[in-house]
Formats: sequence, C-alpha cells, structure tokens
Amino acid sequence: MDKQRDFVLRTIEERGVKFVRLWFTDVAGTLKMVAVAPAEVEGAFAEGLGFDGSAIEGLSRSYEADMLAQPDPSTFQILPWRGDVDPTARMFCDILTPDGQPAAADPRNVLRRALAKASDLGFSFYIHPEIEFYLLKSSQIGPEGPIPVDNAGYFDNVPGGTAHNFRRRAVTMLEQLGISVEFSHHEGGPGQNEIDLRYADALTMADNIMTFRTVIKEVAIEQGVYATFMPKPFTEHPGSGMHTHMSLFEGDTNAFFDASGQYRLSKVGRQFIAGLLRHAPEITAVTNQYVNSYKRLWGGGEAPSFVCWGHNNRSALIRVPLYKPDKGQSSRIEYRAIDSAANPYLAYALLLAAGLKGIENEYELPAETEDNVWNLTDSERRAMGIEPLPQSLDHAIRKFEDSELAAETLGEQVFSHVLANKRAEWAAYRTQVTPFELKRNLETL
Repeated sequence: MDKQRDFVLRTIEERGVKFVRLWFTDVAGTLKMVAVAPAEVEGAFAEGLGFDGSAIEGLSRSYEADMLAQPDPSTFQILPWRGDVDPTARMFCDILTPDGQPAAADPRNVLRRALAKASDLGFSFYIHPEIEFYLLKSSQIGPEGPIPVDNAGYFDNVPGGTAHNFRRRAVTMLEQLGISVEFSHHEGGPGQNEIDLRYADALTMADNIMTFRTVIKEVAIEQGVYATFMPKPFTEHPGSGMHTHMSLFEGDTNAFFDASGQYRLSKVGRQFIAGLLRHAPEITAVTNQYVNSYKRLWGGGEAPSFVCWGHNNRSALIRVPLYKPDKGQSSRIEYRAIDSAANPYLAYALLLAAGLKGIENEYELPAETEDNVWNLTDSERRAMGIEPLPQSLDHAIRKFEDSELAAETLGEQVFSHVLANKRAEWAAYRTQVTPFELKRNLETL
C-alpha cells in the first residue's frame, strides 16, 4: 500500500494534477464527491478526510455524523474528460468512523464483508456485466415521451450515426481509465446501447461500474446528447438491464467448471444457482430498486419475470451460457434481473451471499426450464414450480423486509436505510395521478 501511495503522490506531481476527486456512494448508489488540493492527498491517506456523514443518504445517523473518507490508492486514475487544462484525478474512498473502523453503512464495505466471507470459504468472486443504457437527444420529454438519438435496432450498423461516435469515444475513455471493454453494440431499442466490461473481481467491477456511469454521462454532455440508465424509459421498447455473468474461483481454478457435469457445471455451480433462485425475490428490492424497475421486469423485451434457470433460455432468470464448453476458465452463470440503475456494491454483495447460502446449505437445484416462460399460462408455471419475481416495488419491499439474508449481508444500518428509502419512494409514487389515469378516465368518469 505504501508503494501505491508513493506512486499516486509522484504521479500527481509529475502530471501536474490540480485537483483530486474523492469518490464514494450513498445507499442508493449515487456517486458522491469531494475535491481536494494535491497538497492534502498525503494527509487524506494517513488520516482520512473528515465530513458530515449524516448529510449523505443512509451513511450515518445524526448523532454519529462525523465520518472519514480514506482514499484507496489502488483506484487512482487521471480523468481523461478533463483534458490537459487543470488535470484532475480520482480515487474511490473507504468510509471510516473516527476511531478508524470501517463504517457499517458504507456500500463499499458491505461488499468487502461479503467478499471476506467468500474468501473464508476459499472462493474469490468475479463479475462481467453487460450494461445497457439509452441515448436521447436531450433530457426534455416530447409529446410522445423521451426522444432517442436514432431508430436503429439490435446490432444495427448506422453509418455516421451518433451512437457509433458515442461508443467509440466512451470505450476509448474507459480504456484510458484502465477499464477493459469486451465489446459494444447497438441494442434492441431506438437509441439503446450496450457496453460489456471485461471480467474483474467484484469490488474492482463495482468501482468500474460507478466510473462507467460517470464516463457515459460525461461523453453524452461532450457530444450534445443525454444518456440515461433509467430501467424503462419507453413503454413500447425494451428496458435497460445489467445482465451479470458470475463465477467463483478457488485459486486459479474455476469452481463452477466440471467437465463431466451437465453444461460443464460443477456441484458448487449448481448449488450457487439454487441459492440465487431461492433468495432472488427477497433481494429484488436492491437489484431492482426503483418503481420504474418493475416496468422493465414485467414489460417484456426479454426481461426475466419468473424464478427459473436454463441453458440458452433468455426468458429464464438465470442462464448457463456455453459458448466455449471445453474452456474451464470461462464457465459462468448469468443473472438477468439486475438493472443498470442498481447500486453495484449492495447488489453484488447480495447475489454473492445468496449463492454462498446455496453452497453452505447444499441447496438442491430444481429442474431447468426449457420452455419460453413468458408463453406459459399461470397454471402451467405453478405446476412446474415456477414462481414470479416481485411485480412491483411494494411487493419487493415486503419480501425484502422479511429477509434474514438481506439483513445479515447488508448490516442493520444499510438494511434499515434501504427499507426507509424504498418505502418513501413507493409512498410518493402511489399518491401520484398519472397521465395514463387522466387520459383514460378524465372525460369518461
């Protein structure tokens, strides 16, 4: 760590960095920032930077407001969108209490705790997300809703199109920040794009996702368009998900791989899936944390609505890809419910905890689903033992508040603040009189 700190201090001096932004997130996954002068960085490494934690959503209570932000030198990067004028860098921070202990309500610490438990069991946790978002002409809403930058579809090549230039610039910027991109393309909705980040350990990936969202927003501003990670901005077009590929490793060995297993899936992999399936409904309030998230889950467009798994079945909640069946290191599972607006630290902590619970308690994996689940009747799904995911934020909250797994993984403080935050959103939503109601009822009732 001392070498990393020395590297940061030396780079700041050599590159003439004028400002260093210290980043962290609140419970909802909103990026927070305080900028310090280069001269203050060494002191921040040694002692942390004091701030009022009670002013940040879910971070601390009013009677314990004093908190410290301690930068993690391994996350130091020069921000490429700032250019050569007043060069600016960033580091992610761990939030500490005044006595130097990790803050219970720091989302980054929540994920660290979950990863520590996995490590105690001999596992490391790796993530590869497929992040979708919409590009709009502006944040203004037209008569028919948001206005996308194009009318292209899945994998479409649009010569001279805005999305081409946007993705090229965004990918270049991500690579400059040390974030490896696997591929990028136009998605199914007009103005919808997807950029997939290359595998990394879960903590690094959660940091990368927060950086990714910032890069996408900055490039959009630069190019005169607007980017949104809203789960479902259009009624008639697909929502934006963050399908997440996951694997556990034991040292250098992929714990999900078994050459003799069905779909090359090991017993550990099957138990991990079983854990995810059993606990999926109770963690959905975090993986899909907004009222709008449920418009995506239940609005079609290949979003998963039911708790089941399958191979190459894109209607299932969990898919077992088999692109390279004999390549053990690539063995993985794909969780398809999580959306692009989730807090990655909390979401990945809960997904990991659910999977580990399946391993620890040796859950049995139910039979896979080969049918298109959306085309089955309710009675057919019930006969097959396929349960629905929560159909609204209210339903998800009720599942979440009874979850021992969520309370244990998140800790009392984060658990309580997530509940309070989501209950407030639902209460605000259910009192709204919507354009749908006015259009449908005003002149007829």
